[in-house]
Amino acid sequence: MSNEAATAMPAVPGTPGENASAPEQLPHGLGVSLPSADTRAKSEGTFPYAADLWAEGLLWAAVLRSPHPHARIVSIDTSHAREMPGVRAVITHEDVPGVALHGRGKADRPLFASEVVRHHGEPIAAVAADHPDTARMAAAAVIVEYEVLDPVIDPEQAFEAEPLHPDGNLIRHIPLRHGDPNAAGEIVVEGQYRIGRADPAPIGAEAGLAVPRPDGGVELYVASTDPHTDRDAAAACYGLPPDRVKIVVTGVPGATGDREDQGFQLPLGLLALKTGCPVKLTATREESFLGHAHRHPTLLRYRHHADADGKLIKVEAQILLDGGAYADTSSEALAAAVSFACGPYIVPNAFIEGWAVRTNNPPSGHVRGEGAMQVCAAYEAQMDKLAKKLGLDPAELRMRNVMSTGDVLPTGQSVTCPAPVAELLQAVQEFPLPALPKDTPEEEWLLPGGPEGAGEPGAVRRGVGYGLGMVHMLGAEGADEVSTATVKVHDGIATVLCAAVDTGQGFSTLARQIVQETLGIDEVHIAQVDTDQPPSGPSCRGRHTWVSGGAVERAARMVRTQLLQPLAHKFGMSTELLQIADGKITSYDGVLSTTVMEAMDGKELWATAQCRPHPTEPLDGAGQGDAFVGLAFCAIRAVVDVDIELGSVRVVELAVAQDVGRILNPTQLAARIEAGVTQGVGIALTENLRTPRGLIRHPDLTGYALPTALDTPDIQIVKLVEERDVVAPFGAKAASAVPVVTSPAAVAAAVRAATGRPVNRLPIRPQAAVVTGT
Repeated sequence: MSNEAATAMPAVPGTPGENASAPEQLPHGLGVSLPSADTRAKSEGTFPYAADLWAEGLLWAAVLRSPHPHARIVSIDTSHAREMPGVRAVITHEDVPGVALHGRGKADRPLFASEVVRHHGEPIAAVAADHPDTARMAAAAVIVEYEVLDPVIDPEQAFEAEPLHPDGNLIRHIPLRHGDPNAAGEIVVEGQYRIGRADPAPIGAEAGLAVPRPDGGVELYVASTDPHTDRDAAAACYGLPPDRVKIVVTGVPGATGDREDQGFQLPLGLLALKTGCPVKLTATREESFLGHAHRHPTLLRYRHHADADGKLIKVEAQILLDGGAYADTSSEALAAAVSFACGPYIVPNAFIEGWAVRTNNPPSGHVRGEGAMQVCAAYEAQMDKLAKKLGLDPAELRMRNVMSTGDVLPTGQSVTCPAPVAELLQAVQEFPLPALPKDTPEEEWLLPGGPEGAGEPGAVRRGVGYGLGMVHMLGAEGADEVSTATVKVHDGIATVLCAAVDTGQGFSTLARQIVQETLGIDEVHIAQVDTDQPPSGPSCRGRHTWVSGGAVERAARMVRTQLLQPLAHKFGMSTELLQIADGKITSYDGVLSTTVMEAMDGKELWATAQCRPHPTEPLDGAGQGDAFVGLAFCAIRAVVDVDIELGSVRVVELAVAQDVGRILNPTQLAARIEAGVTQGVGIALTENLRTPRGLIRHPDLTGYALPTALDTPDIQIVKLVEERDVVAPFGAKAASAVPVVTSPAAVAAAVRAATGRPVNRLPIRPQAAVVTGT
């Protein structure tokens, strides 16, 4: 590491590389609520995020972005910017020495637009200067002459429009065929649904620092959630071998998808290499909205067939995902949407058509629960319609159709993991309903709109709705889900080296618990993540609990064997007859009793291990295949109060039952579920990134309304089903994504129950909840 790089990452308590030991008096190991080591630093504001970094001789970067969603670039004049005092470098597409394309799922996005801009905010040029204001003014001084073109903003028009990209407008088409196409039911319901564009809205906007190295390489200090993939993309862009580009992961201020877009990282390294100086970029909130990927807006058309008893016979659907200007992870999102289009229900016949297309809208990509969330809102609306037409209770209709272990997905894959969907639904159904608000002035804060709400108590209607959701864990369709970890022990201190990024999901805490449980060592350090370590893959879909946690466990068990073998040999017994607990090693018969420290006797032990789940396969031409490693399920009952005159909605309570496999950290698990549910409430009611004619409108947290603590409803976790998945390390399942997927559908169902309106669009607009003629 260069001297500048060493300066760039100060040692601050709570960083991933710091002492992460738990106080001796606290319980440790799996199954206890071990607190996170960085909790205090984050709550006190001392946790070092990328925006806090500094280096000697620092320059500041700024990026010029397109004001148009679609235009032809006639010319780019950087001369005025280059002549400004304090400007050290101005770069465009002409200054990219290597591969000029990048992208998460597919490398089809230029680092800088050269001939055509395809979305609002696409990067055109980047500047490095000695002051951030100078950099911004210099970026604004780059003169770009555009020939403005008509944007394609309707994904349905993309099929007939002129190609927006050399790869065409169609990103992927998945036709799913399962069962008898001529099957039909006595009862048929149809519906059309729209899901709006949502933004991951990270707590901290993107930021990073690039430091040139003496060997002609560069180090990037960024909040990456997939450092090795980002390293490889950067090396290709810079025309360097991967070993001369290093990514060091800084503190990550939360992530619900691809936290750090490559479009923010790559210009930094180019500027650092060109100037020979450290370069820092801190994006504004507007730039953050313009640059990173969003949740796919989706158009869905459904037809459900059922018999007279409400048993599902056939589901037909058309699903259209707006991928925006570039492919990103649209292919993966479409696979999830098509595969889970029928929900956690037994559907003997399913015929689904799914498309993901390019438009001139902002790019869409990986956001928690992508694909599964959109279809959940649609198929649950269909179940409500079916229940109403049959005169059945919505929960009863769902109970008659829920899947269980051993059933078959519409993709033809058998559900081999625990699928306690009926148990989850029964738990939320039987949980007592919250009390009705009193019609008194003292209780008016309970009304939709809050204490100052304009509504009248007599206009408020209460509704109860249900949502059942499912997600896949890990990657899908043949993705190689492998992770590597090393555990070292010396002088009674254990160190874990694993390139799994803790984005707030608690992997660092879990890794400590695994080592404590396996080796009986209290003090466990988690090394800072960088690309000098073997790759562990992206931080999404709960994969680090599974693959990285599994790798840590295997490495720790190998160290355990190294520790116990000499003792076992000395006493003439196998290592399986020895156990470690509370820092002591004892034999089954009590003959041997010693401490871990005494057994170590000053030795240094270490081991490296990998975890790789069983392989999957891509969906075939009929949408069939064993595409998923595992599944997780959730049931939510929502209770809402709706002012039917104003259309305002207050979520009173969300009762949650979830299948978690095994509880590894109760407090951390509850926090993840509550956070996911709250995010889902925002998707259902407030979060809508408006893009009229392809232009992002109000790209700030005033125009984009996130739910605050005051908007968070009463969240009751009524049941956590611990039925271990035998193929998963520890038997645990992903916990964060499935409540995000399920809660918007449940809230929409409750609003339907309160108003009698169809509610076929998310977020729910006030006019959709207004009841006229009352």
